[in-house]
Amino acid sequence: MATLAAHQPTETLPAHWTEGNPDADALAHIPGEKGWPLVGNTFRMLADPHGMAKAMVEKYGKVYKNRAFGGWNVALIGADANELVLFDREKLFSSEQGWGPILDQLFPRGLMLMDFDHHRADRRALSIAFKPGPMRHYADALNRGIARQVEQWGAGEMRFYPAIKALTLDLAADSFIGIPWGPEADQINRAFVDMVQASVAPVRKPLPFTQMKKGVDGRAFLVDYFTQETHRRRAEGGGQDMFSQFATAEYDDGSLMPVDEVVDHMNFLMMAAHDTITSSATSLLWLLAKHPEWQQKLRDEVEAVTGGADAQGKPRDLAYEDLGRLDLTEMAFKEALRFIPPVPSMPRRALRDFEFGGYRIPAGTPVGINIHWTHHSDEYWDEPEKFDPLRFTPDKVKARHKYAWVPFGGGAHMCLGLHFAYMQVKILMAQLLPRYRVELVDGDPEWQAWPIPKPRDGLKIALKPL
Repeated sequence: MATLAAHQPTETLPAHWTEGNPDADALAHIPGEKGWPLVGNTFRMLADPHGMAKAMVEKYGKVYKNRAFGGWNVALIGADANELVLFDREKLFSSEQGWGPILDQLFPRGLMLMDFDHHRADRRALSIAFKPGPMRHYADALNRGIARQVEQWGAGEMRFYPAIKALTLDLAADSFIGIPWGPEADQINRAFVDMVQASVAPVRKPLPFTQMKKGVDGRAFLVDYFTQETHRRRAEGGGQDMFSQFATAEYDDGSLMPVDEVVDHMNFLMMAAHDTITSSATSLLWLLAKHPEWQQKLRDEVEAVTGGADAQGKPRDLAYEDLGRLDLTEMAFKEALRFIPPVPSMPRRALRDFEFGGYRIPAGTPVGINIHWTHHSDEYWDEPEKFDPLRFTPDKVKARHKYAWVPFGGGAHMCLGLHFAYMQVKILMAQLLPRYRVELVDGDPEWQAWPIPKPRDGLKIALKPL
């Protein structure tokens, strides 16, 4: 049974964000660089985070310190480091204290901002939203919404990233919240986008006319909306959408989740799902446009599974029961997630002293793993810069380090919505590829690496009717 302590909101325990982190002397034995006065390596990281990580590993090894964004951080690099931090057998690392300084103003008490008993109790309660019944409902909503929008795109040139971003928001209104596309969904989407943009804004106080002020106002709107809706759905009985599932979620002891926690989980889930799916769907389509032979393999697989076009010549929906039959599509998506992980690094904070790679790291140290580096290391991958979905055949997966591929994290904080992500991308491919051949326009785009990857030009593509 969940304990009472597990239900307490995190605001009652704020001390860890006011305690000082280890100073330079406490980290003197760890190799690394402090960078420029005041700003450290902040601008170097923002300009080329992957290039900087590669250079630091080559110079200092798989444990190094770096001063940026106002303090010291110790990087723990490679699959063994991923396993240590994500699996966390010893409960050494706090996800709440790692992500909190970045997300707490706008997305407090999301699952990533919880640890141990509280996290486990809420995760178990929320998992009801990802059971087969609700997932089958989401699949119907996704097929309906994606088919409508993909047809509206029509043949011709377009920028895929903003188009799929808008579609993903509208799909969230339908399958996540259970409201139709329209003015209400648009207002929710605007508030939500303001919150996401504010989460990475350089000005961290909600001063007038700043992005943070817009984000805080957006949060206030959504807190009010979701609070009223939670009460209404509890009184009237929830639907099959994700929010209704959250609103009626119960702990192991049969008690309902507090309303304010339902609201915070809903806000956080929309953030965590929206930008990551947008990024990963874009990277998959980019790679398929670059590799038309794989695009055709996925098209053939989709048509074999769905039965091809219907009597009106339109692609048939991908049934929930057939999701598991798209083996090549799933492998291609996994390879896209390896190539461009939507969350390229993950922060934690050490709760106790620990040792890794021959170094003692003191309690309180902000630490981070680098998923992108691991996904591109020839220590784990043959020709890591080559697009090869067959890396994910069962025999190759079994032979590889379990934590060499971690786009969804791992351990207790493994992404709760990973099966929803697979489902949404498979349905997108099932609706898109039988209608169009996808080609790049103007060659390869440059990718913004941080905080969530996206093509700087929006990914210019041409949809050619088949």
